[in-house]
Amino acid sequence: MSVYDDFDFLKRLIKGIAEQFGPNCEVTIHDLKAGYEHSIIAIENGHVTGRKVGDVASRIAMETIHSNLEHKDHYSYSTRTSDGRILKSTTICIPDENGEVKALLCINYDITQLIISNNIMQDFVSIKEEKTDGDDVAIPTDVNQLLEDLIKESYELVGKPVAVMTKDDKMKAIKYLESKGALLIKKSGDKISKFYDISKYSLYSYLNSDEE
Repeated sequence: MSVYDDFDFLKRLIKGIAEQFGPNCEVTIHDLKAGYEHSIIAIENGHVTGRKVGDVASRIAMETIHSNLEHKDHYSYSTRTSDGRILKSTTICIPDENGEVKALLCINYDITQLIISNNIMQDFVSIKEEKTDGDDVAIPTDVNQLLEDLIKESYELVGKPVAVMTKDDKMKAIKYLESKGALLIKKSGDKISKFYDISKYSLYSYLNSDEE
């Protein structure tokens, strides 16, 4: 059984694949009986590798031809064009009625620009400074939200309900808030004092304390 018995179907198949994935996707059919040097009998988007009908097979196709037509598909491997572009390739064996490989369907997708774009995106999204607590810094919608977020962080830092916090616990929380600039927010002292159930006098005494 010749590959040409299915030729119309194979031509429609590779055209459908090429149309689905666009001009960077080359799809070829190789007739293994035609020999390595002239194995391409159908091709879509040949500009990807610069080949046409009657041209040479790829290295993987050559290895398949050389291996006595052994049935072995190859998926998602890397190849390279003569001008250095990188392709993501797949080679699928097409058997005859006896199970012997009579042809190959090969897909070569040019991923060069995708790799460049990916490298740019990786550089763009990379984080140079990691927070020690492992959490992302929230972006508040207004200054009140900012203060509430900071108070919540100070509370979580201590890790106790306010009702059972000692003076040292509250001082730790207040020092944290000071380090984050919370006291720069207008009327923040009132809200912080209320949250930690202390007087404003105690608040500022904690701030002026040299204790850690």
